[in-house]
Amino acid sequence: MYKEHKEEVINDIREIFSDVTSVVLADYRGIDVPTVTVMRDELRAADCGYRIFKNTLLKIAVADSDKKVMMDLFSGPTAVIWSKNSPSAAAKIVLKFAKEEQAFTIKGGFFDGQKLDELGIKELATIPSEEVLRSTLLMLFIAAPTDFVRQTMAAPQSFVYLLNARKNMLESK
Repeated sequence: MYKEHKEEVINDIREIFSDVTSVVLADYRGIDVPTVTVMRDELRAADCGYRIFKNTLLKIAVADSDKKVMMDLFSGPTAVIWSKNSPSAAAKIVLKFAKEEQAFTIKGGFFDGQKLDELGIKELATIPSEEVLRSTLLMLFIAAPTDFVRQTMAAPQSFVYLLNARKNMLESK
């Protein structure tokens, strides 16, 4: 590989890693091309990326960043999977394929300034999506006013039920 091409790849890696929320590293040895194609399509649909870089270029690219904690994971065939929006999106898809394909193994990853092992990637995959977190937060905001209105209306409503029952009792006599 020519020096200019190596510098271009290193700059690509730095650009990719500049604003990622999470990174998953996996050993792709033994995976057939159709499986990788399906996984890439799913990752693309989830706004995630998948590339394979030379380990030496990865080490050079992350040496000056907070991602350097992953350097010991850059050995052997390494697939780099990243997400720029949802930290759990890439981890969920990669875990699904790791369960289906025994040859596809997770080495570790990166999230929130920390290096993750395989267990950390599994925990990262359990984080709810952004839409679920937003809807939960919205329900919390709506719950207090709803309960207030319900409590405020309870006494007058009970009184109306009492009057209606008394009216029905007097009419039945």
